Amino acid sequence: MALNVEMDDKAGGPSASYDVNVTLFDLVGKPVAGVEQGKPAKLNVEAACGGLNISFHSNEETLFQGRISPSTSRSTSGEHVHMISFEEGASIIRFADSVDSSQFATLLKRHVATTSAFDERTEEASAKQYFQFYGYLCQQQNMMQDFTRTSTYQAAILQNGSDFMGKVVLDVGAGSGILSFFAAQAGARKVYAIEASSVAVHAKTLVEKNNLSHVIEVIHGQIEEVHIPEEVDIIISEPMGYMLFNERMLETFLHAKKWLKPTGKVFPTQGDLYCAPFMDDMLAMEQSNKANFWCMSSFHGVDLSSLRSAAVEEYARQPVVDTFDLRILLSRPNRYTVDFATADEKDLHRIHFPVSFQATSPGTVHGIAFWFDVAFIGSTNTIWLSTSPHEPLTHWYQVRCLLRTPLLVSIGQTMSGHVTLIANIRQSYDVTIDLGVDGTMQRSSNCLDLKNPYFRYSGLAPAQPPAASGVSPTETYFGNASAAAVGTSNGGGSGRRGESVAPRVASYNGSVGLAEQQQQQQQVISNMIPSYGGTALATGSNGSVMSSQVSGGTYVVPQEQVLPQSQVHPSLASRFGIANLVAQSSVPLATNQGVYVHQPVQQYGNSGQPVYGTGSAAQWQQHSQPPR
Repeated sequence: MALNVEMDDKAGGPSASYDVNVTLFDLVGKPVAGVEQGKPAKLNVEAACGGLNISFHSNEETLFQGRISPSTSRSTSGEHVHMISFEEGASIIRFADSVDSSQFATLLKRHVATTSAFDERTEEASAKQYFQFYGYLCQQQNMMQDFTRTSTYQAAILQNGSDFMGKVVLDVGAGSGILSFFAAQAGARKVYAIEASSVAVHAKTLVEKNNLSHVIEVIHGQIEEVHIPEEVDIIISEPMGYMLFNERMLETFLHAKKWLKPTGKVFPTQGDLYCAPFMDDMLAMEQSNKANFWCMSSFHGVDLSSLRSAAVEEYARQPVVDTFDLRILLSRPNRYTVDFATADEKDLHRIHFPVSFQATSPGTVHGIAFWFDVAFIGSTNTIWLSTSPHEPLTHWYQVRCLLRTPLLVSIGQTMSGHVTLIANIRQSYDVTIDLGVDGTMQRSSNCLDLKNPYFRYSGLAPAQPPAASGVSPTETYFGNASAAAVGTSNGGGSGRRGESVAPRVASYNGSVGLAEQQQQQQQVISNMIPSYGGTALATGSNGSVMSSQVSGGTYVVPQEQVLPQSQVHPSLASRFGIANLVAQSSVPLATNQGVYVHQPVQQYGNSGQPVYGTGSAAQWQQHSQPPR
């Protein structure tokens, strides 16, 4: 029977009368005296003086009455159970109908000032928008299809099976429940998947259809308000936002440690925020010119110029979310580390750290770029997830904060300053950056609103910065074309070692011949690279990933078709052993020792040691000879 809400003038507020199967239990699970097992009890609720007076009746007898005030501790467990600590004693109220339970929770929120840590730090409008956003399946899909993110989480969990086998796991902000499924795959005995948005309904469907209801229990609610019946061995979550801290989900992640055993673990275990000064004239001009729209004195007959100063201020406060070429950085990065295993959620209310950079290149410092890495430190393996600009691109991208006034630096000069993040009630941070060139009068700063970023990413590879070439691009371009034309005319296609081959390349998405078409149109191919039976990767004009295997032959891959490491599909990367490719214009060569680069750039193989390519096949073999 649905909840009946009536006005009660004597009580001075609304009263609610429940004629449903409400059962009272004490904390050890025994029914309260006077309530027959399975028999309905009548629950009356009256609002009075900033709280709720409730009473339970059975057969005209009052079984229990108490008051719920702002200081009353309460939580939920699943859809039907509310735990409330009255002054007279703690009780568990179980509703037979989830609708009645939800309406009771609504009355509690409406008439009892909440003490939830989440509600205290978050404005209602922001929370509503936040949970609505993550309630859409398309948003869950966007995160799940970030293959670097999803595959790294699965690897971190499965490669540390001893931390999950037979253990109790808490998944904070479970979303679709994908991490809970990984925990179940690793042998978890029980997984509590806590999700506050409406996508929890879909997560339950997935659990049921995958026959894992006996392992995974989806609880719809906020971690600050729900209850789970036991301590957990490990907490898993994906709480990172832009610039690591945006959305303030990390505080919820740390709050969940109230359920963690003293010897328990958290995944992720550590977060590293990196920052470095950058030079980008194009971005600086782009942001500066945006406000020119508001200079118009006659926009459809309306003078907009009075708002230009406000527009300049707003655009200046926008962090830029995109990716960039690593070569725009003017120094090595600084690092700020948070140990999630020991940190308290209050530690994230104000984050402040000094920065010091020594310029490795001369140029104009337009701002500070940020990215983050997180570590999953398990009993068996430590796995890293990185959003660095030289790693595969993720849905976090990188974040750049512009200074109000650029700084000029020379090689060797030191820049010092600080970065401060102040949490706000909009589930974000106000970011202050301050930087000066030591020994000069140059100093600049800015305060940015991380809640209102400029999403600048286009899906294309970032442009090469000016002055990045050390040799004539024109001579290199036509020189490669000429060399390739000679090599192809001398027996291309034979597949024997030492001969030039123009391989037929099939795209990853199923189309055929795109690489050949591009070759015919451009007649530009790279220098010959010995394959040793490996695999070369390329991309067609439509951006699709391509592969070609020629046993014991030589590859000829169009330079323009080389796929940056940031765009290598993870399934291909896993299949072919792709390592971390630094240079975006480099030609990767896969072997069982990793990927080698036929370019004068630094690259790291699976061993973690740098490998340098050279200009000729003989020199290349001398520096990085793969096994036969």
